[in-house]
Amino acid sequence: MNRVSLRVAVASLAVVCGLVIGLGRMSQALPAQEPGNVPETKAPAPAPAAQKHPANDYWNEHDRQLLNDFPLLARFKEADTTLGPPAAGEKRVVFMGDSITEGWHFEKPDGVFAAKPYVNRGISGQTTPQMVLRFHQDVINLRPAVVVILAGTNDIAGNTGPMTPQDTENNIAAMAEMAAQNRIAVVLCSILPAFDYPWQPGLTPAPKIDALNAWIKDYAAQHNYVYVDYHTAMKDARDGLPANLSKDGVHPTPAGYEIMAPLVEAGIAKAVKNAGV
Repeated sequence: MNRVSLRVAVASLAVVCGLVIGLGRMSQALPAQEPGNVPETKAPAPAPAAQKHPANDYWNEHDRQLLNDFPLLARFKEADTTLGPPAAGEKRVVFMGDSITEGWHFEKPDGVFAAKPYVNRGISGQTTPQMVLRFHQDVINLRPAVVVILAGTNDIAGNTGPMTPQDTENNIAAMAEMAAQNRIAVVLCSILPAFDYPWQPGLTPAPKIDALNAWIKDYAAQHNYVYVDYHTAMKDARDGLPANLSKDGVHPTPAGYEIMAPLVEAGIAKAVKNAGV
C-alpha cells in the first residue's frame, strides 16, 4: 500500500470511529423511549370477552332467530300494519323495550292501561341494537305522541354478544334522536335493579346498571327528555330487585308493575305537557 492509500484509509477509520462515539453520546443524552404499554400511550381498552350461554333448546332457538331476523321485525310487522294511524285527538304512547315491557300485558281487559291508547312493543330478551333496527317500524311508523324507552339490562347480560356501556349509550341516544326528529316526545326509563341474572349468572350487573342509569338520567336532562326512575323506587339493600317485587330478581311481579305504573304515567303526562301535544 502506498502512502496516499494509507492516509486515506486512516482518515476513513477516524471518521467512522468519530461517528460511533458521537452516536453513543447522543444515546446517553436522549431519554429512553416510552414503552407502548404504559397508560400514557392511551392504548384502546380491550373488547369485552364473549359470554357463553348454555347449549339448550332455548338458546339454540335464540341463536337461530338472530341469524334469520336479528331485530325480530316479523314479530309486530302485521300488528303494526293493521293498527292504523291514531284517531283524531288521540295521544298514542308506544312502549319500546324487552321482556320487562312485554310482561306488562297492556291487552288485558282489567290491566292498568287497558282503556288508554298505549301500544306495547316489548320483545323478550332484546338488546338495544335490536331495538334500534326495529325502531322505525315499531315506533315511528305508528305515529305516537310519546315513546317510552326501557332498555339496557340485556346488553349487560350479553344476550346478543359482548357490549360496552358506550355501545348501549349510543343505541339509546339513537332511538331518542330518531323519535325527536319525528316530533315524538321521549321518556327514558332507568334500568330496573338486578343483583344477578339467572340465565347468565356471575356478571355482577348491579354496579353496571347504576352506571348506565346515571348516564341515562344525565343524557335526558341535557336533551330535555323525561326521565322515569324505577330503580330508586324498587331496589333493595343489595341493589337488586327484592323478592316481594320479583320471582327471579329481574322481572317484576304484579306488585312490581304497580310501583312502575304511576311513575311512568307521571312521566308520560310531563312529556305531553313539555311537548305541547
